[in-house]
Amino acid sequence: LAPEHPLPTAYEDSWNALQAIQAGNEPWINDYVDFHRFFLVGDSAGANISHHLAFRTKQSDHMTLKIKGIGMIHPYFWGTKPIGSEVTDEARKQMVDGWWRFVCPSEKGSDDPWINPFADGSPDLEGLGCERVMVTVAEKDILRERGKMYYERLVKSEWRGEAEIMETKGKDHVFHIFEPDCDEAMDMLRRLALRDLYITSSVLSYDDSNYSL
Repeated sequence: LAPEHPLPTAYEDSWNALQAIQAGNEPWINDYVDFHRFFLVGDSAGANISHHLAFRTKQSDHMTLKIKGIGMIHPYFWGTKPIGSEVTDEARKQMVDGWWRFVCPSEKGSDDPWINPFADGSPDLEGLGCERVMVTVAEKDILRERGKMYYERLVKSEWRGEAEIMETKGKDHVFHIFEPDCDEAMDMLRRLALRDLYITSSVLSYDDSNYSL
């Protein structure tokens, strides 16, 4: 964690984890993982990392594991120039700017390609290494506009996959962590698992009042 281990340490740790999965040294992974239906799902910074891993996996000559899809929950993307609610919510804009400088003290600031997928030096979205993307945003989240912009630019690019976006009304950033049993959190899980990541009913089942993995 920062500041002892500033970025890109977290990206390298995640890449090493994928390599460890591919290496097949853990019997339980070999027994239960379907390497042809591999998905990355992350919230906030985890969604950001999933984005970068999808590019790196596709570009690697040594990674045979293929990412089928990404679930991006309230993705932590940012930029120097304010958009949407960032224009009027100056306090929160400065707060997020400060977070990024803390974890990644680079000269590019919030326009570093690690945090801004549209900054100079960022790879074109058409090269995203997966077939499906699900982006979720929350109405009250300061990062909402960034997630929507990512989705809009992805579908307008020459990327050949399928993308979908879901917005949760009345909720803020990563609300599902603080309210895991609320209706909105369960609905988001259903959308990610059943509709958008194609997990079959033999793996996940639910009814209107309960769900189980």
